[in-house]
Formats: sequence, C-alpha cells, structure tokens
Amino acid sequence: MSLVVQDLSKKYGTRTVVDHLSFEMNRPGVYALLGTNGAGKTTSIRMMLGMLSRDSGTVTWNGKPLDINNCNVGYLAEERGLYPKYTIMDQLMYFAALRGVSASEAKKRIHYWAERFDIIEYLYPQEYADIQAKKARMNEEASPKKKGLFGSSNQRKKRIAPKTADQLSKGNQQKIQMIATLISDPELLILDEPLSGLDPVNTDLFKDIIHEQINKGKYLIMSDHQMSTIEEFCTDLTILDHSKTILSGNLNTIKKSYGRVHLFLKTESDITSYIHDAGISILSELAGEYHLKVTGEAQANALLGTLIQAGITIVTFNLREPSLHEIFVSKVGEAHEE
Repeated sequence: MSLVVQDLSKKYGTRTVVDHLSFEMNRPGVYALLGTNGAGKTTSIRMMLGMLSRDSGTVTWNGKPLDINNCNVGYLAEERGLYPKYTIMDQLMYFAALRGVSASEAKKRIHYWAERFDIIEYLYPQEYADIQAKKARMNEEASPKKKGLFGSSNQRKKRIAPKTADQLSKGNQQKIQMIATLISDPELLILDEPLSGLDPVNTDLFKDIIHEQINKGKYLIMSDHQMSTIEEFCTDLTILDHSKTILSGNLNTIKKSYGRVHLFLKTESDITSYIHDAGISILSELAGEYHLKVTGEAQANALLGTLIQAGITIVTFNLREPSLHEIFVSKVGEAHEE
C-alpha cells in the first residue's frame, strides 16, 4: 500500500496557502506534517480528504484517487466537533453507521474503547453505577458501620440518564472523538493535533494507543506543535512555512546531516572562560549545566581534554545530533531570513 501526495496547491484570492506540497508513504508508520501557525497544514489535510477543493495536485492510495470507497480512513480534526445535546453513545453509533460498521460490531468496539479510554461511566452510566454499587455493598459487608459511596445497598436504584457531549470535559470529549476516529478500524489515520489540551495522564494514554496503531501496521499522518511528541513517533516529515515546504525527508537522515553538534556539559566549576577560549557558542547555561553549539566531535573532544587537564570535574558530557525542535526552529529561521 502507498499514499502519494503530488503538487497540492491552494489559493484564496491572491494568497497562496499551500504551495505545491508533495510527499509519499510507501510503508506503514507515521508521517509528520509540521509548520508554524497558518503554514497550511490543516488546509493540506482537508484537501487530501476531499473536504476542500484543490487548485492543483493529486492524492492517491494504491494508485487510485484517495476516497472512502478505496481506503478506510479515520480523521481526527483539529477543531473538535461533537453535537452538544445528543448522547455520546448515539453519536458514536451514528459515526459507525456512516463508516459501514454494523450495529452489533459497533457496540462491541465502543465498549472496548470505552474501557481502553477509561470512560465507561459516561458511555455506560448504568453499568458503571452497578459496578460502584457492588463495591459499596462489599464495603458494607466488610465494614457494616461504614456506609458505601452510593449509600445503602437497600436503596432503590434509579435509572441514570445517558450522557450528552456537553456534560463531558474537553479531555473526555477528545476521547470520544478519538473513538469515532478509530471505530471503523481504519488503515489510514490522519490525526490533526491529537494531543492538544490533554493532561499528562491522558497524553500518555493517547500515545499508547497511537503506538498500538503503529504496531498494527497502520499508516498515520500526524500534525502537532509538540516537537518531542512528533519525534517520538515519526519516521518521515515535511516542514511547512508560509505555505512552502522548507524541509522534507527521513528524520534520521535529516538529523545525521546536521552532525553531532550539540554538546551538553555539566560540571562542578564555572567553565565559561574555557568555552569562550575554545571559540564555542553557549546556547544556554544554568547552574553548571551548559548547552553548547560545536562544529563537531573534534572541537567537543578538544574542550573535554582542556577541562580534564585543568582538573575540572565533569558530571555529564553528551554530544548529540540536534532535536527535531532545534531543527524546526533553525529551518524556519533560515526561511525568514531569505
């Protein structure tokens, strides 16, 4: 299977918002679309999916135009969109039906994802209440004098109304929309800012699920402003700035092309004078920890030798390639200087 995006372009009046974007995926994994605000990432995704018209370009899946008839696509949009006054179960069943998932299969999948995302209490409030009531009864039996969370087990059970979308927090609404994205078990997943607004616990949960999709051999396109997250997942990427592609290719190859030029040093003494004497730039410094920009291993090792000879105690010496964040900032800065 392969996804090929060729020469996608879009203008609004005289303003170009996407300028001949091209990339391809020939194997499962994650392709990252990165860029500054307004660079054209979301517009590109919407053109790929046929949600926006294109001024030029093609998008093919296995040699055929990409559409839902020849590719099972799951799309998590940047702007979340649940119907606030409808129950979330009805909405998920509706989204499943739109993707051709039978009602019986949809119910199985929704229950699985409700457990996976830890939102049983919202999708199955009666089941959740029954579980809590059972726990309360067990607590009462263990400690008769202690009343359970849901009161006495002899209390008459009241039916709990299904939850609507506007009763959920932003993070839980995002979980519902992720379930809608995954409900058809898509082969191509397009995730636009999937981790936006999540707390650390739910960020890790979403990451685990994304890793699971990768391990299942899915194709994923991700757009995100969190460079560390993208670096954790992606194999290939395109960086956009003001509608134009300023960098594209395999992430490991790109990082190697920069060389190991970032040196992290931690010492027990002030070594600022030694760094200046070596002609090395200090990118940051805090309490004996230095982030330095060197020309390569030779310059880094020369500084190391000087420090050892001077009797400086070195706690950390780490020479590495630049991070995706550093590459992004560098390439965007270069583009703005041109």
